[in-house]
Amino acid sequence: MGDGEAATGAAQGAQTFDPLRLDIQLCFALYTASNLMTRAYRPLLEPLGLTYLQYLALMALWAQAPQSVGDLGRRLGLDASTLTPLCKRMETAGLVTRTRDPEDQRRVLIGLTPRAQALREKAAAVPGAMFCQLPMPFEESAALKASVERLIAGLRQAEAE
Repeated sequence: MGDGEAATGAAQGAQTFDPLRLDIQLCFALYTASNLMTRAYRPLLEPLGLTYLQYLALMALWAQAPQSVGDLGRRLGLDASTLTPLCKRMETAGLVTRTRDPEDQRRVLIGLTPRAQALREKAAAVPGAMFCQLPMPFEESAALKASVERLIAGLRQAEAE
């Protein structure tokens, strides 16, 4: 093959690679997986009367309550425009309380109600039921989670720079 043919072949190869193809984008694969996971949780959470986002918020609060709205937002990766209405809906549903921090009246603390505490026992079955739906063994799902956590850490670091 001559130099001209090699250059033509390379140019044709470059023309066939489209960096904007949706099916090769990592972001789209993660987005699709996130949407499918959220949908898979729905039938598990409906009997508890919870949305997926409420479930995540409750898990964070079951680990530590009360928490400030800011701390909860950082833990969940949510900004105030998403978190404030979520907390209001959860308060209306009788899941959380919102009170002023006695040490700093500017801060709002999110606490759990007895109803939310009682839901914890029922919600304990959700992770196992969800795992049974995954098309991979535990070791593979643990490795995937570790990879995604590395990705998250790297993206957060890049965002902070």
